Amino acid sequence: MSRRQLIEQIKQKKSFLCVGLDTDIDKIPEFLKHYPDPVFEFNKRIIDATHDLCIAYKPNAAFYESRGLKGLQSLISTAQYTPKHILNIIDAKRGDIGNTSDNYAKAFFNEATSGMSFDAITVTPYMGNDSVTPYLKYEGRWVIILALTSSVGSKDFQYLETGNGFLYEEVIQKANTWAGADRLMFVVGATKSTEFTNIRKYAPDNFLLVPGVGAQGGSLEDVCKYGMTKDCGLIVNSSRGIIYASNGEDFADAARAEALKLQQQMQAELEKSGVI
Repeated sequence: MSRRQLIEQIKQKKSFLCVGLDTDIDKIPEFLKHYPDPVFEFNKRIIDATHDLCIAYKPNAAFYESRGLKGLQSLISTAQYTPKHILNIIDAKRGDIGNTSDNYAKAFFNEATSGMSFDAITVTPYMGNDSVTPYLKYEGRWVIILALTSSVGSKDFQYLETGNGFLYEEVIQKANTWAGADRLMFVVGATKSTEFTNIRKYAPDNFLLVPGVGAQGGSLEDVCKYGMTKDCGLIVNSSRGIIYASNGEDFADAARAEALKLQQQMQAELEKSGVI
């Protein structure tokens, strides 16, 4: 998906919502467990219920890889079922170099070999450009680099003083020499909303993938106040607050209701900022 197509989706749907498919088989409704692939059945119904309200889906690889072959098949089926016009992000947080990164890229971007063709992948930049450039070889795919997270441990490294500012600032500046805002995004946690003004100094045009709104306590209003650009520039993720809104047979309807609440708040923010 190109940057232009992503912006068109945001304006058309009046939304910058990403639904996180962190699907835990132990948390899905019990009745689904009679299906051949309960996790995919759950994801399928969530997608059917929310696809007109969101502009992205984001499966977290750990929830699938932890189940071995069955989990991998659930992930492949989910990747193939996601509508092509919606940004499909694999939250894998890979971070290796050379042939290893080449094969991670192949696993998530090359449908001919793996069955999966995601539009974007999250990566950790600790090993430098060698761990990022293999993904950039795939035209039209996005690389989403961890910059500043909502985790308690973010202070361990991300706020280290380098002599030129904080380490997370160095990461953003350096990464933007590897590709432009049409290929690179950054992960910035919603609980770090007051840092968004500073981040925009170094990433004025990049889209920011923002987890942490909802269950983790991040404020959508603050994220938009400090981080929104003329093109929106934000993809705000909600996982548990949407997909686990109900544990009954009405789970998909409940998920839609929660997604609709967020979409309506996002529409108000887009209108306030003049994006739509």
